[in-house]
Amino acid sequence: MAEGDAKSTQDGAGHRARLRQKLCEAGGEALHDHELIEYLLALAIPRRDTKPLAKELLRTFGGIGGLMSADWQAIARVPGMGDTSVAAIKIVQATTLRMLRNAVEARPVLASWQALLDYLRADMAFLGVERVRVLHLNSRNMLIRDDHMGDGSIDQAAIYVREVIKRAIDFGSAALILVHNHPSGSPEPSRQDIEVTRQIIDAGKRLGIAVHDHIIIGAQGHVSLRAKGLL
Repeated sequence: MAEGDAKSTQDGAGHRARLRQKLCEAGGEALHDHELIEYLLALAIPRRDTKPLAKELLRTFGGIGGLMSADWQAIARVPGMGDTSVAAIKIVQATTLRMLRNAVEARPVLASWQALLDYLRADMAFLGVERVRVLHLNSRNMLIRDDHMGDGSIDQAAIYVREVIKRAIDFGSAALILVHNHPSGSPEPSRQDIEVTRQIIDAGKRLGIAVHDHIIIGAQGHVSLRAKGLL
């Protein structure tokens, strides 16, 4: 190993040791966003200076939320990212979502509303396409199915009334919560969002299936159609 390479390796090891000490003594809040990603990548790529790569990932995807939500192929296209380093990113996302989902499943959904919003925001707020999902609840308002109905384009995903009701019957659902995201960032509902929600409510009433809410998620926050008096 050349003298310059040896010095670079030592400097990198010292820098990572300082990050590790900061994490140990002061917790994750003491680290900047790029330092969190840098240290995560260092575990997957131990002999490389991962600070430039961490900063490039955050720049490309607009921050930690966008990076964690990006699909495998998109992250892998960033120069310097191989399967092991992409897997490190995605396993953190998967662990976070599992933790948040477990909190939702542990109690009646209407009694743990903030936990539900935290889960949906982590999963959907930074997606690059519009995603539709329906949460199916039993008579005690416990989550029995988190149904991913499909993805659309950057600004539209279809919600089919007949398909939503059919699946509710198949699952034995007593109530539903409709959810979709707006990749634009703004969670404000469109006229179509309001209309299709009312159609699903009307169809559900005839079968004794309640629609508790339609939640729209965006990077700028969320909107509950019921809270806005639109249902």
